[in-house]
Amino acid sequence: MKFDPIDQRVPDTWTVTTLGEICDASGGEIQTGPFGSQLHASDYVSLGIPSVMPKDIKADRISSEDIARVSEADAERLSQHRLREGDIVCSRRGDVERRAFVTKREEGWLCGTGCLRIRLNASQLLTRYLYYYLGHPSVRAWIVRHAQGATMPNLNTSIMRTIPVAFPPLDEQLRITFTLGGLDEKIELNRQINQTLEGMGRALFRSWFIDSDHDGVVVASGPGRRPKDWETMPLDQVATFLNGLALQKYPVQPGRAALPVIKIRELNQGSIRDSAEASAELPSEYIVKDGDVLFSWSGSLVVRQWSGGLGALNQYLFKVTSSRFPKWFYYHWLQHYLPEFRRIASDKAITVGHIQRRHLTEAEVRIPPSKELERMGGVLAPLLARQLENDLESRTLARIKDNLLPRLISGELRGPSADALQGVP
Repeated sequence: MKFDPIDQRVPDTWTVTTLGEICDASGGEIQTGPFGSQLHASDYVSLGIPSVMPKDIKADRISSEDIARVSEADAERLSQHRLREGDIVCSRRGDVERRAFVTKREEGWLCGTGCLRIRLNASQLLTRYLYYYLGHPSVRAWIVRHAQGATMPNLNTSIMRTIPVAFPPLDEQLRITFTLGGLDEKIELNRQINQTLEGMGRALFRSWFIDSDHDGVVVASGPGRRPKDWETMPLDQVATFLNGLALQKYPVQPGRAALPVIKIRELNQGSIRDSAEASAELPSEYIVKDGDVLFSWSGSLVVRQWSGGLGALNQYLFKVTSSRFPKWFYYHWLQHYLPEFRRIASDKAITVGHIQRRHLTEAEVRIPPSKELERMGGVLAPLLARQLENDLESRTLARIKDNLLPRLISGELRGPSADALQGVP
């Protein structure tokens, strides 16, 4: 056995080198995304080629939700920054541990400002193996330790070139990527199923509550249009919006229980990995559980059914509950008004956009008779419940992957044999 410079024991048959040496020997490259002088804020367009920035790397994949876009002409002008299937894109500032494997879907997208791209051409090293290797806790710690900048960590190509890389023979790399990739595929399948379920729920909600008069007598028209036997109520009377606490005032005490802090960052990524902690001795209403509906009302406005585990509710987040109406009802009304809330926040001439409570009061909710509400809930509630089940399963799979990864990428565990891999695509 031998040690690589990241302080992990690896078998003697493994190769220990640096990322830069691998690129030099195989014609690979490490390329930063365009700088601000090459791509200005005014260059972004509503329809165009997606430009991947650090905020778009979520849960080790590239999210297209709210992704910035550039014109085809600008993408061609910056063609050296375009992504290919099999690249690795990493955040080079802020949360420098973020990385994602580029799939066929992201072929031709742009490696945007704040990111860098790793492209290998090495026959002896699989890019997928390198992607998993960069997720090893010791490697992530090495990257954070070597990032520059006191206020915001930054990486550059010189730092990335010096990352020590330990890898086994090709057959063992195949075993490792097969094992970890199988877990990733199931997590991705759950995500796609949930995306479909969410789309179905929103379409049904819109057809019942927004677009249809249910063949009844209609009161008013336009935004206030509703069947005569329906009520209306402000959104903040339909549900309770509990604002989180300034949790820096609740530090963890030695020997006492702690909870991960759920901030906007955690809500966006759906995970409490590497979160700060606060004292668990909080009023119970500020403790977040799986299935709670959270709404970030400042910064990046997001509504999400939480599935990241027990945590403490930080300021700038609402925990949304109701003693009168079911969860699916206020969840979908929040999703309906979210584009308008985002527009309001973006129009504010301040550093960080946000909405105010009066905007919740101004949001009108249409309420059908109780029997009709119950009938609708028989369809919409199970869709939301299934999404939560899938998310919780994915969280378990991610935890298994996190436990397996360092043991596989050290030689402590081995993946399935070559015979078991025969016929596997």
